[in-house]
Amino acid sequence: MVMLKNLPRCFMAYALLAACMAVPLSGASAKTAQCRIESGGKVAFSGACQFVPDSGGSFGLLNLDKQRPLYGSILSVSVFITAPGEAEVRGLTRDGINSRWGEAKRSRQNPECWVGEDFAVCAR
Repeated sequence: MVMLKNLPRCFMAYALLAACMAVPLSGASAKTAQCRIESGGKVAFSGACQFVPDSGGSFGLLNLDKQRPLYGSILSVSVFITAPGEAEVRGLTRDGINSRWGEAKRSRQNPECWVGEDFAVCAR
């Protein structure tokens, strides 16, 4: 039996972060939305997806078929509101890698979009 106190602190922090990431994406209030994800100036995904709202306007996006990635190896995209009009965006891969995409701002021209340095996440 492995004791938690024997695990490295960074592993425990990662496990806690992974658990927190999974909570908003497993809610019962999910609905179908039209989503568009751009990466590096190209459309990576455009179509229907599962929109999972979270507190404070944060949300997650998943494939409608929970057994499949949203696109490529990306299982989910999470947009965490950090301040009015500002968010932190992350993607979770099928390998369990929680990659930080970066900061995003809400688009003034298209308010359903959050735009970062080299990506955009839109859901309506």
